[in-house]
Amino acid sequence: MNKVVLIGCGNVGMSYAYALLNQQTHVNELVLIDLDENRITGEVMDLNHCLAFAPSKLSIKVGNYSDCKDASIVVIAAGANQNVGETRMDLITKNSSIFKNIVENVMNSGFDGIFLVATNPLDIMTYITWKYSKLDTSRVIGSGTSLDTARLRYLLSDKLGISAKDIHAYVIGEHGDSEFIPWCNANIGLQNIKDYINETDMNDIYVDVRDAAYEIINRKGSTCYGIGMCLVRITNAILGDENAVITVSNYDSNNDVYVSTPVILNRQGIKKRIYMRLSEEEENKLQSSIDTIKSAIKSIEL
Repeated sequence: MNKVVLIGCGNVGMSYAYALLNQQTHVNELVLIDLDENRITGEVMDLNHCLAFAPSKLSIKVGNYSDCKDASIVVIAAGANQNVGETRMDLITKNSSIFKNIVENVMNSGFDGIFLVATNPLDIMTYITWKYSKLDTSRVIGSGTSLDTARLRYLLSDKLGISAKDIHAYVIGEHGDSEFIPWCNANIGLQNIKDYINETDMNDIYVDVRDAAYEIINRKGSTCYGIGMCLVRITNAILGDENAVITVSNYDSNNDVYVSTPVILNRQGIKKRIYMRLSEEEENKLQSSIDTIKSAIKSIEL
């Protein structure tokens, strides 16, 4: 039985639930937990009415923290939203106190599965989840730059007229303003991306990727569909024991932070971090991004 418990059923949480319902998935049971139980009762009713046309058999119900005991994955999408004019880092104080309560309640249930974190500031919230849960780092994962990577591949696909699925490029570092693209590792087939686009185009695409969330929030108030799909991709990689390579927020023992790099994901969580050969400039960018995360962690009491 592959059971997923979703904590926090706002725009991101419900986009994840709906995306999960619409895809072939290894999830057998989905449990929703939220402070507004009346609303999520309505959400569960609405989702269950889709099951006649869903590609997978799935049990969906309202639950509580006791449901976490036998869950394979607990997805945390709870917390304050990023408002217009705010950076992800502005949410630290709001969401760190919320997470302490959530993680303690989950662990008190006897939970022994994998945490998947989607709340911003993502890398800090994932680190907090690891600290409070005391689980092995391989079983605490943040959605990280999986969304930024998806945005990058879409923009390159749109620019070059090549399927996004055949573009091998990644965004790494903080899921935030200090993230960057290691262009020396970006390829189409075996050919480096620099054979297809020039420096100006690369910089324009980087800015569009980095600032995408701000643009979406300014126009519609929040981002949700993209991250919902990314969370489903990570969920399926774990429960399907895929050994898939995805950029997620993972623990860097050398720096004692969570930061996004490509990793191998399977049923045990993070099997291995993928080594990336970076230029000196890219190494400096990664270290600067790590330092940004470390500084943010120091600003909160754990």
